[in-house]
Amino acid sequence: MGNFAFEQGQEYYGYRVKKVTPIETIDSVMIQLEHIKIKARHIHISNKDKENTFGVFFRTIPADSTGVAHILEHTVLCGSKKFNVRDPFFSMIKRSLSTFMNAFTASDWTMYPFATQNPKDYYNLMNVYLDAAFFPRIDELSFKQEGHRLETIESKEKGIELIYKGVVYNEMKGAMSSPDQVLGRSLLAALYPDTTYRNNSGGEPSDIPSLTWENLKAFHARYYHPSNSYFYTYGNLPLDETLSFISERVLDQFEFLAVDSKVGSQPRWKASQKITKAYAYSDSDDISKKYQACVAWLTCDVKDSFEILILTILEQILLGNSASPLRKALIDSSLGSALSDSTGFDPDNRDTMFACGLKDISKDSVKKVEEIIFSTIKEIADKGIEKQLIDSAIHQLEFHRKEITNTPYPFGIKLLLSFASTLIHDGDPVSCINIDKDLDKLKEKIRKGPFLENKLRQYFLENPHKILFTLEPDTGLEQTNFKETRKELKNILKQMSKKNLEQIRKDAKILEALQEREEDVSVLPTLDLVDVPPEIEIIKPDLISGVTLSTCYDKATSGILYFTCPVGAGNIPPDLFGLVPFFCQSFTNSGTKKNSYDKIAERMDLYTGGISVSPFSGTYFSKEADSHSFLAIQGKALDRNVEKMFDLIKEVVEEYDFQDFDRLKSLLLQYQAGMESSIVSAGHRYAISLSSRHLSKASYINELWHGIAQYQFIKEITDQFNTADNKNKILETLSKKMISIAQSVLKKGNFKPAVIGKKNAILLAEKKINDIHENLLNDSDKAFFTPDIFFEQKVPCDGFYTNTSVSFVGQSFKTVRITHEDSPGLAVISKILRSLYLHREIREKGGAYGGFAIYNSEEGLFSFGSYRDPHIKRTLDVYQKACDFIVMGDYSQTDVKEAILQVCSEIDKPETPGPAAMKAFYRDITKLDDTIRQQFKDSLLHLDKKRIQIIAQKYFTIDESLKGTAVISSKTSLEQANLELAKAKEKQLNLFKI
Repeated sequence: MGNFAFEQGQEYYGYRVKKVTPIETIDSVMIQLEHIKIKARHIHISNKDKENTFGVFFRTIPADSTGVAHILEHTVLCGSKKFNVRDPFFSMIKRSLSTFMNAFTASDWTMYPFATQNPKDYYNLMNVYLDAAFFPRIDELSFKQEGHRLETIESKEKGIELIYKGVVYNEMKGAMSSPDQVLGRSLLAALYPDTTYRNNSGGEPSDIPSLTWENLKAFHARYYHPSNSYFYTYGNLPLDETLSFISERVLDQFEFLAVDSKVGSQPRWKASQKITKAYAYSDSDDISKKYQACVAWLTCDVKDSFEILILTILEQILLGNSASPLRKALIDSSLGSALSDSTGFDPDNRDTMFACGLKDISKDSVKKVEEIIFSTIKEIADKGIEKQLIDSAIHQLEFHRKEITNTPYPFGIKLLLSFASTLIHDGDPVSCINIDKDLDKLKEKIRKGPFLENKLRQYFLENPHKILFTLEPDTGLEQTNFKETRKELKNILKQMSKKNLEQIRKDAKILEALQEREEDVSVLPTLDLVDVPPEIEIIKPDLISGVTLSTCYDKATSGILYFTCPVGAGNIPPDLFGLVPFFCQSFTNSGTKKNSYDKIAERMDLYTGGISVSPFSGTYFSKEADSHSFLAIQGKALDRNVEKMFDLIKEVVEEYDFQDFDRLKSLLLQYQAGMESSIVSAGHRYAISLSSRHLSKASYINELWHGIAQYQFIKEITDQFNTADNKNKILETLSKKMISIAQSVLKKGNFKPAVIGKKNAILLAEKKINDIHENLLNDSDKAFFTPDIFFEQKVPCDGFYTNTSVSFVGQSFKTVRITHEDSPGLAVISKILRSLYLHREIREKGGAYGGFAIYNSEEGLFSFGSYRDPHIKRTLDVYQKACDFIVMGDYSQTDVKEAILQVCSEIDKPETPGPAAMKAFYRDITKLDDTIRQQFKDSLLHLDKKRIQIIAQKYFTIDESLKGTAVISSKTSLEQANLELAKAKEKQLNLFKI
């Protein structure tokens, strides 16, 4: 039976079809069903996409901040009735070709989604997911491993001490180290004091230890019943087979249960409030401008699709780009560096919310920020919103509805996340995707009078349910929290009987034995190598008559044209190389000789999906293996706006201007703030980059452009603003350097444009690209190389301290690149190490959120990394033992096969036509030809255990002194790690402040 045969009112496998709706914008049909007996709801989006998606989710309403919903999400994936193994979820990652597997805990729902291109895999994964969600074991040891537990540390100096361990416990310690998380969670608690949103569904580290195993099981029994469930499927597989599968394995085994899980609306206030919350900040020398202030309002009901649309449009008008009046007023005030965390419209809760403010302000600027927000909104409401701002906001909505990408998630998952919150609060999911009727209604109301201006008054100026929120730094908070936890543990120990203490030791031994035990996972379904398509996807450029300058790809891109143009960076003066990323950030955002930055921003949003410049560096895949560096100018627009997009690009390229010093300073501070806030959230990436920076010129440039070195480089410039008498002199120098970089790259021979879209749009684009090309400096030199730049080749062993209560441990060493015959084996080794060794040692035993092994086939680097890790020295020991493990060969041919499946899953991950063609173009630029890719896959599919051991012996027996090490953590943790390293007579970390 085909998906399109379903009609309203029909019944299939116990379900009744409630509604069938075409979704023309994505060439799909949405079928909504409800199980007649159980009342479970099912949403299916039927189309031709072969990347099929499944999800099951539940309304989960925590009554406290113990993290019960989050810990349950982890624990149900630790074994179930049919699949009684310790870790079926992570085991299935190895036995599958999934393009996405994860689980999410939101404030009021928990979701288990996956995506795959393989039909057999789809049913294998659904089988495991359904059993995990509805029939989990939830044993006590899994709860202790994933949630929290007590363990003992015994030493001569201190005797017996207790410590807290647990994956979620450490994950949330790391999360709540980050100011953006503290602000976001605190804002919810403040704005929704009478609902579930006052609680931290992820778990507050101080509250997590009070959660009991019994509480956890009761939460599952209450909320994970099929009568409280929602199913989602997407893609080209027949719906009737999925319905039959779900009914047989789950729904037929239950009776209806009335589950009270509805979230009530937050009672509205009659008067506004002010709240201040502290966050841990360790640098007492740099505290005066580390406050954040924002105003947040409770807005409309999540089910009201028309009001949601209005607030989405208002967000774009007020904050969407650098010309947006509220954003501009806040940034131009020079009170702070960037918009505050949590700024924007959040439509994910039962009552939606809107927030905006500034970060990196002083305490006495809080009131000024509030005044700017209200005076700006009042002025807009009184004077009226410019028509161009409204048109621009509507265009952005239209563009993003049309653009189909698999970034950051597969498109089927992105669709699910776009309406999940509406669905679980009993809203209509169709209204989140089919917005044309609401949009027409909005346009009509705008035509008749000051409709949006009145909405500004309703939601912002006259809405008493609002908060002035201040986030303040506290240099003593981390130490206070540490002392409170230690005091709490001492009191627990004091009251503990010898019997209880012995039980803790016994549990630790049992858990360790369980983690060490080799399991028979043959009960889990699996794919075989015959299920893997042996060929790679090959995309070649198209020849179109009349197109001579550009490389072109004639693709179905939903009425969008993509433009990209790499320009070589080899002629940029070496002393300016550190400025390249900021140049890219500011090039399209600084204005031109003809127009100010805000006028350019207005036109960019009105006619394009964005115009940007990005820096890339690496090593060519050709035999010479020279380094390359280039900047990519990129733009995308609806077909009807192609000419207008290229008019903008032409103006920016020909009339660039870095003379607005206030704007330059503002961009610099925003750029620095963005990097600073990413350090704790992406600490593992930064640590790995630091640990590999000595291994090649390309690795050094990667660190200089994207790592801690880039943050420190920018901070050196911004720090001068605090000390220099003549700030304009600094900006004048910076402006000259920006102009010098532009002159170095914008030359005729250095211009390699490509366009992706339909033929008519490509022909239009080619004419415009030729116009731009003709006016460039007539220099035939191609500069797609990296200039001679000195870099330190000494092997690093470094620690970098910042504001965090967890660690990120990186280690890297040199191997070989994709062109070498050993490369497929190294890719497989990375998967074996992660799934068979690091997961167990770093996550299960060590309590970190994750442990990684990463093979970089472009540069020939092998790296280890950990994320939100409570350890440093122990983790470095694990990395050393991981090398011994892979050499010793304590794994099977089946393990090798499963690792091959994981690598295939990555290299065969599907892309939509636009991004897929873009990747093909850049493979040509970097000389990664299809023969290299096919040889890699051919060799990969023929690897066996014997070959893996030979490769391991070659690369994983190198001396520890040849491995670069870098750790990002707190100063206290790094100093403690050095004491442990000294005791073990191992090399200590050189410590640096970030």
